[in-house]
Amino acid sequence: RDRLKVVFLPNYNVSLAEAIIPAADLSEQISTAGMEASGTGNMKLSLNGALTIRTLDGANIEIKDAVGEENIFIFGMTTDEVVKLRARGYSASAFVEQNPELKRAIEAIDSGLFTPENIADRGVVVDRLLGDGEHFLVLADFDSYAQAQDRVDALFRNQDEWSPKAVLNALSMGTFSSDRSIREYADKIWGINPVI
Repeated sequence: RDRLKVVFLPNYNVSLAEAIIPAADLSEQISTAGMEASGTGNMKLSLNGALTIRTLDGANIEIKDAVGEENIFIFGMTTDEVVKLRARGYSASAFVEQNPELKRAIEAIDSGLFTPENIADRGVVVDRLLGDGEHFLVLADFDSYAQAQDRVDALFRNQDEWSPKAVLNALSMGTFSSDRSIREYADKIWGINPVI
């Protein structure tokens, strides 16, 4: 309603990205540490001034190093912590029982609140989140993610602090330029010299 609007844009492509990325205030890069797909969306969003809420995974680590830890919102487990949690055994239901806010969220999904037109859809989501072997360990990062979102909300309310951080994000992304990338590929991978 008047609080949050989620819009699904089918067939995401470069033309849509050209409109969406410069308009974004916040980039959500929420892959489980060690599970990131190779992509550059997070770099493009930072280059256009979006602050980022992220796990320490993939290029997110390099972005953190470029912009400074005080200019991004880090949450969740590290890759080592993910490995250790899997080794000792992940129980999604244990995380739910330990966190009343998470429990209410799971109960709201399970009630069909978000899918009144197709109540059966709720079971697919809840079963996936609570199922044995849920590979992405989503619920283990919930509390840390919620705390990071609280920090995002507090900062966004203070545009005098948010805006300089957005500018700093854009100015700090030079290391991810296509020119540098091509130079490194030419030098380290292709073994060729510039023609000019």
